[in-house]
Amino acid sequence: MSQSVKNKGWVVTFSGTGINLALGILYTWSIFKGAIKKSIETGGEGAFNWELASLNDPYAVCCLFFAFATVLAGKCQDKYGPRITALIGGVLVGLGFMWISQTTDYVSWVLGFGVLAGVGIGFGYSAATPPGLKWFPAAKTGLIAGLVVSGFGLASVYIAPLSKYLLGVWGLQNAMLFFGIAFLIVVCGLSMLLVNPPAGYVPGEAETTVSEEKEGIRLTPTIAGWLPESISAIQAKKEIEMNNREIKPSEIMKKADFYILWFIFFIGAGVGLMVIGSVAGMAKKSMGELAFLVVAILAIGNAGGRIIAGILSDRIGRSYTLIIMLLFQAVLMFVAIPIFGGESTSAVLLVLIATFIGFNYGTNLSLFPSYTKDLWGMKNFGINYGIVFTAWGVGGFVLGRLSQMLKASTGTFTSSFFIAGVLLIIGAALTLVLKASLARQGLTQKRVT
Repeated sequence: MSQSVKNKGWVVTFSGTGINLALGILYTWSIFKGAIKKSIETGGEGAFNWELASLNDPYAVCCLFFAFATVLAGKCQDKYGPRITALIGGVLVGLGFMWISQTTDYVSWVLGFGVLAGVGIGFGYSAATPPGLKWFPAAKTGLIAGLVVSGFGLASVYIAPLSKYLLGVWGLQNAMLFFGIAFLIVVCGLSMLLVNPPAGYVPGEAETTVSEEKEGIRLTPTIAGWLPESISAIQAKKEIEMNNREIKPSEIMKKADFYILWFIFFIGAGVGLMVIGSVAGMAKKSMGELAFLVVAILAIGNAGGRIIAGILSDRIGRSYTLIIMLLFQAVLMFVAIPIFGGESTSAVLLVLIATFIGFNYGTNLSLFPSYTKDLWGMKNFGINYGIVFTAWGVGGFVLGRLSQMLKASTGTFTSSFFIAGVLLIIGAALTLVLKASLARQGLTQKRVT
């Protein structure tokens, strides 16, 4: 007995990208922060009354809860599927933004934006990538992961100018209400298109046939092209087995490779989030009211980094790609010290540096899910990557908070950039250690074979 199975890979992939295009509002925090800061300085009835050192707190808490929510969301995705998981995320994000639209209270913003929206973003984000990966062969892991997560990075391209307009016409609170309603509808709507392939499915490019046999369910492609023609049935079977490895979270957390990978992610993501959370303020001196454009342009680099790193890592390997990006980012951190700290900096140069910083940061978000699939397969990918992704949240919280404290005490971001540069060099060195460890285990740097 057999049944025809239509490949829904591209529909699922671009639905996930669309969800991330909404959830990526997190990266526009620096614009919201600027509006809050202005309200504090202006004062008056209904104004925000926060400590300046705490301006990044809702953002930092959001990063933290986003990351740790992916562990629970990953388990939900593995057990109940991506549709329900993304639906929960859309509801939580919408409610979080509608809550903060009604208040200027610090605690309410930390809970509404930081906790509620953070958890919602974690659920939506966790559901977006895994189903897309399951519809495609391992040779396209980097590309598909890069495409889906590029939506998150690209979001600020439209959200930044839209935010600037809404803030100017309607004010911060009303802008939050509009975003809450819009993203509730968009994320919940697109969640309906997220679906996993049926059991026994082998990634293909078009319609395939699932055939039942005594030893289980096996897929027979009806076209030549889902894998190179030279790939034999034995090799295809091996790929299925590698993807279906049941490596549990308790097992990966016993491996030294996991902790090395986690700390590298902590550095790469934390440094990028540190800059993203404050970039509009950094650019204010040179660009004035047009500083929001830096956020939008940085987002283009962010999204481009995700796609290009995914493609490049499929060709030259994850580790080589990661080392290149970490060292490039380290150089940019040291170069940024005089550029962002200067009295009169060229706007063009500032935008160029910000774009490359965004590009390098974006590479993390396609490389680390690809690493996770390569090392531990797809069987428990949702929860395994959720645990790895906690590094993103902790990095964003620690370095985001540290950066704001150093800025409040010194008046500049010099110390933040210097510390970030040193950490990135350490991250590159640790990537070499990880690469050597994987080689000893007989694992390739592109994918497990």
